[in-house]
Amino acid sequence: MEARDPIADLRRIAFLLERANEASYRVKAFRSAAATLGGLSGDEVAQRADARTLTELTGVGEVTARCVTESLAGEEPVYLRRLLATEGVSLPDAAAALRAALRGDCHVHSDWSDGGSPIEEMALAAVELGHEYMVLTDHSPRLTVARGLTAARLRRQLDHVAAVNAALPAGFRILTGIEVDILADGRLDQSDELLARLDVVVGSVHSGLNDDRAKMTRRMVAAVANPHLDILGHPTGRMVSSRPAGVTGAGPRHRARTRPPSDFDAEAVFAACAEHDKAVEINSRPERQDPPKRMIRLALEAGCRFAIDTDAHAPGQLDWQVYGCERAALCGVTGEDVVNTWPADRLRDWAAGHSR
Repeated sequence: MEARDPIADLRRIAFLLERANEASYRVKAFRSAAATLGGLSGDEVAQRADARTLTELTGVGEVTARCVTESLAGEEPVYLRRLLATEGVSLPDAAAALRAALRGDCHVHSDWSDGGSPIEEMALAAVELGHEYMVLTDHSPRLTVARGLTAARLRRQLDHVAAVNAALPAGFRILTGIEVDILADGRLDQSDELLARLDVVVGSVHSGLNDDRAKMTRRMVAAVANPHLDILGHPTGRMVSSRPAGVTGAGPRHRARTRPPSDFDAEAVFAACAEHDKAVEINSRPERQDPPKRMIRLALEAGCRFAIDTDAHAPGQLDWQVYGCERAALCGVTGEDVVNTWPADRLRDWAAGHSR
């Protein structure tokens, strides 16, 4: 296959990012890489690509180096292809189509942990929104500030959900689940026996968010490799703002605050997600916006699946999925990439295929 012009591809990406009003640092990354490579001969660029030493050059990072390598192989860079795929697409239309394709929500809390409403109320609100299911994911024991469920309380909740399901309207059901803490060594904060009984397991980091890059990467990769984990929840743990004006009902123990993202090797973590067929959550909470758009694109390029979830702690928050859909559509995510566009049985079968 005949090689493409990698410098032209880098400049085209920068142009498309500028036109989309993306962050200036992202535009600069591609323009800087193009400028650096423009000072080299074509042979030297090709030799460095073959030797994987492009990133030793000032201004060339992992993402831009990958684009160059793909161009030299005669392939349209994945990054460019994703930008072109969304070029001229009406974002509101794309987001609306994605929202309409969602059949349920895989991350929902109740007053059994730090939510503000009973399970029944959350379920009926989901019914009114046209959902076919919701995955109940109250917290695990170590998160005491959020009244995480002990093993005994989780067993009682499973019995309670069975009773509630029997009384809910036909065509809707609550799927059992948990938002389990990813512990410092990558283990999950609940027994294997109980995790195996659940329909869907979301795993999230809630402590040690300032761990160094290497430690956090090992921790997350180990969790993703655990056969009981199905969805990696709010991957960076960031908070981009205080609770938005006018947003109420977050629950007495759930208060937003500004917080920087954790530092980890996103390429390694998303590669593990793709390898083990685990989904990356696109968290729809306005104060989280987690992961950031650049990471959504990185996960998409890695071949990851996604779950567009609300992390709702009150009934009205179940309608926040549109925020996640807007960010997902902007990054080129389609319904084919999202596990909660599936019917409940397919979602359960996919999760069961990991371990149960």
